[in-house]
Amino acid sequence: MSASSSTSSLATDGSKNSRAKPDPQALEAQRKARDAEDVRLMKAFQKGDSRAFEQLLKRHKKPIYNFCLRMLGQQNLAEDAMQEVFLKVVRSAPRWQQNARFTTWLYAIARNHCIDTLRKESHRKTASLDEPLRKREDSSSTLGDRVQDQDAVTPDRGAESRRMRSTLVAAVASLSDEQREVFLMREHGGMPFKEIAQIVGVSENTAKSRMRYALENLRGFLAQKGIKPENT
Repeated sequence: MSASSSTSSLATDGSKNSRAKPDPQALEAQRKARDAEDVRLMKAFQKGDSRAFEQLLKRHKKPIYNFCLRMLGQQNLAEDAMQEVFLKVVRSAPRWQQNARFTTWLYAIARNHCIDTLRKESHRKTASLDEPLRKREDSSSTLGDRVQDQDAVTPDRGAESRRMRSTLVAAVASLSDEQREVFLMREHGGMPFKEIAQIVGVSENTAKSRMRYALENLRGFLAQKGIKPENT
């Protein structure tokens, strides 16, 4: 199950998505091209090219921010976490080796920092994440964005889409930490389960199981809100 297919099947506004499904081979080719570019940029940064780091930051800043935002539940914590993640990249660059995908390494740093932050917090605030996301209209695709129909949204449907997005964000926040981190790495990082398992420190089957339970719990949460899963 791909990241996009897992989220798009969670809920529906009553209309079927008529868009053609992406070609898996094309997506894999794009992923490999992105990975190769990340490696090229990281190697250039190791040699002192500061512009290479700027490009890496531009490529990964938004998805890492969104990952931290959903892990931590607060915008200010997510912004601080994102800065710390890329500071860690700068400090660790001389020792970086191409033992895994750059994004796997990057999300491992982000995940570990988020866990440390949560441990330091006496309690987690679960305020709505919808408002800060709406202010970032140029951000990468979010869970709510993938579910709603982007073609000709009327005012009534626009309001409904905002309510949908808010509900979906709350649904993700309701997951356990173990399920949420696997879901987000799969959703925002597009990572294979093998790489997620390496980051989390569990078997690949356990990572798949956590994803399965996450999807079941998300569907259950949405069903309680009157949002029915798709049957197709």
